Amino acid sequence: MNMQVPGLVLRELNGVAELKQAETFQKEVWGKDDPPDNSDIMLAIQHEGGLVAGAFRDGRMLGFLFGFPTARPHVQHSHRLAVHQDSRGLGLGARLKWFQRDWCLARGITLVRWTYDPLRRINAALNIARLGATAGTYHESYYGPMEGINAGIPSDRLVADWDLSAPHVDALAHGAEPAPPASDDDLVTVEIPKDLDKLLSTDLDTALSERLRVREALTSAFAQGYRITGFESGTSRYLLSRQ
Repeated sequence: MNMQVPGLVLRELNGVAELKQAETFQKEVWGKDDPPDNSDIMLAIQHEGGLVAGAFRDGRMLGFLFGFPTARPHVQHSHRLAVHQDSRGLGLGARLKWFQRDWCLARGITLVRWTYDPLRRINAALNIARLGATAGTYHESYYGPMEGINAGIPSDRLVADWDLSAPHVDALAHGAEPAPPASDDDLVTVEIPKDLDKLLSTDLDTALSERLRVREALTSAFAQGYRITGFESGTSRYLLSRQ
């Protein structure tokens, strides 16, 4: 359940000054060595139908979201989602995504896609369990070598597919708790590390071996017709079922 945050405002960014503020914000979250999306690009994409939004309290940006149109009018690619380190635990990531859902549905957009690191438990819990996205596409070393908080292991990414009008997504949007996995003898589970950042900072060899283990498990399951349809945060496990 999201905590109440007095004075919190979710809205689109307005003007070059706020877009430049978003540049600085990205560096604070991902590290100064990870190039941010610059204000000129965000301004142009915003004017062409993209979404650049933030979570603010007392004028300070606490969260940031950036999505842009695709070749298919009903699909948006969600490129960035960030919450400042000192504002985590307030449910701001989920709040921004539900804001994005409302914004998209009002414009006839019914599917949002984005990539995320399959080893990051907090992202898997948000994307799969809390928002109801699913995943069946795996990209190896998607961005090539990366800097900042993502440095040290290949930049593998899952593609999250968020069907905004799916009944289970609508139920989650209205406060329903994530449903427990159905009893299914054909269910496959894949465990991921509970704290990737700790591994990256203290045991890079294990972080790399975990990357390769999870890569093999997920790509093999996808090739057999499975898809990620759930995530258990407590056990840090993906739940995959055949489609």
